[in-house]
This record gives sequence, C-alpha cells and structure tokens, in this order.
Amino acid sequence: MKKLLYPIIIGLLAVVLTACGSNDEADKKNDEKETKTTEKETAKATEEQQKQMEEMKKKLDKQKVDEKKTVAIVNDEKISGAEYNTVLSTTQMQMQQFGQDPTSKEGAKQIKEQTLNSLVGQKLLLQAADKKGYTASKAEIEKQLAEIKKQYESEEKFKAALKQAGLNSEMLNAQIAENIPYTKYVEKEIKVEEVTDEEIQKYYDQVAEQAKTSGQKVQKLEEMKPQIKEQLEQQKKQEKLVKHVEELQKNAKVDIKI
Repeated sequence: MKKLLYPIIIGLLAVVLTACGSNDEADKKNDEKETKTTEKETAKATEEQQKQMEEMKKKLDKQKVDEKKTVAIVNDEKISGAEYNTVLSTTQMQMQQFGQDPTSKEGAKQIKEQTLNSLVGQKLLLQAADKKGYTASKAEIEKQLAEIKKQYESEEKFKAALKQAGLNSEMLNAQIAENIPYTKYVEKEIKVEEVTDEEIQKYYDQVAEQAKTSGQKVQKLEEMKPQIKEQLEQQKKQEKLVKHVEELQKNAKVDIKI
C-alpha cells in the first residue's frame, strides 16, 4: 500500500546560554543582551525556514492536477486525478529524500513520468489480479487497517497523517481493498529464484570493500547474511515485477491523457 506521508517536523536548534556565575551587574546585562539577540536570530531563522517550506509546497502543489480529471485510461479503466495526486506526493517526497529538487524542469518531468508509470503498472496488476479471482474480504481489510493504526500513538495522530497524505478514511479503505488482492497476486503469480550463497557472498564482498574504502568497520558475513538475503530477494522480486508489468503492457491499451 502507498505509505502515509508523515507530517514534516522542523527541528529547531535550541541555543542555551550558561551563566558564568559572575556577580558583576555588567556581565549580567551583557548575558541578557546576548540571550535576546540569540532568540531573535533563532526566530528569524525559523521564520525564513518556514517561508522556504511554504514556497516549496506551493511549487509542489502546482504539479497536481484536477482530482476529477482523467489522467490515463488502461484497458477502458480510468485513472483519476485524485489517484495521480496521491502517488505524485509520494514520488515528490522520495525525490527530496534523495537530495533532488522535484520542482526543477528535469525533476518535474521525471516525477510525472514515474507517477504515470507507477499508476499504469499498478492498474495492470490489479486488473490481472481481478481476472485471476483474487479478492479482499471485509475481515482482511479491517485487519490491515488495524495494523496501520498501530503505527500511531493516537487516533488524532492517525487522522493528522491521513490529512497530510491527502487521504480520508474512505480513500484509505479503498487503497487497502486494492492492496490485498494485489499482494496476493504478486506473491502467488510472480515467482523468483532462491537467493544463492554465491550471490550473498558476492554482495557481501562489495559491501565490505566499500566499508574498507571509507574506513568503516566491516561486520561479519554471518551477522549480515539475513539482511543481505532479504535485500536480494526484494531486488529479484522488483526486477521480476517490472518485467511482468512490461509483458502485461504489450497486450494492453494504454491512453495517457496528460
């Protein structure tokens, strides 16, 4: 399922001035003056940072489309602007996490392509899952919803995360109802080869070499093996999934509208 976007928390640097313990009145006044100056500087920096974030949000929002607009048609099934905007927000945040500017000309183009490719691929897989008869029961939907809510300390924080992600309860339930048959289909229909010890060793050797080059401590293979195996399994699954979508697309009718 598309992960909920957590609210962006701005970490502010708190400057604490320690008193020197002097009884000199002039020193005391000087300390008070410095404290006020520091508070003003911190407030100004916070204000500037807030303005930058607001400007970035405006630029990112401009990339969104009308929620009711049809952005693509896959085998006569429409993809709405609302669906596009949800995936767009996730893609924008991922790009920012990698230190890239999603508002640049090249960044905006890349985000649009990635968002559309993701939506079309997802729609093709959901259609394939439907043809195979994979469904989601009410109990399965409620169970997954409960698991998602466990990630949050309170109902209020959960609702705040929903709002931040541009979702409501109905939209989330719809996503879960889609995610369950999608997951079943991927697990049952897309098989990947077992990760071999040779592949694990090769991956470990690469990681160890990089660690040595950067002067970092290298963990033993036995300690890293479970993690490496899981990562290689996910990588193989992703590669197989991409190829599977490409095969589905060969026989599909895809019409991009934006």
